[in-house]
Amino acid sequence: MTKLGLRLETLRLRGRGGVSANNRDCGFRPAFLDSSTNTPYLSRFKDGQPAPFHLLDGLPDDVVVTRSASGQVQAVKSTVVSGFVRAGWFYTREEATEIVA
Repeated sequence: MTKLGLRLETLRLRGRGGVSANNRDCGFRPAFLDSSTNTPYLSRFKDGQPAPFHLLDGLPDDVVVTRSASGQVQAVKSTVVSGFVRAGWFYTREEATEIVA
């Protein structure tokens, strides 16, 4: 997953429950899941504060593949998928879209 890929996902799901702005009121928090380890990661800013949208910069080094010269995450492992955490469970963006609909 790359920053561009994440942006394209958001555009594809714009106006639906697979975007943070459209599901926040339902208790969804933007997150990522490393499907190779089944480890979820809440979306965070680089300083560790929770982010209200999907952001690669707060992901841990063990899933980061590429960083820019300034330290911004450019790409993460291919096993990382974006989605949401709600009540301790991870939901893909598509699953969140179906639940919100």
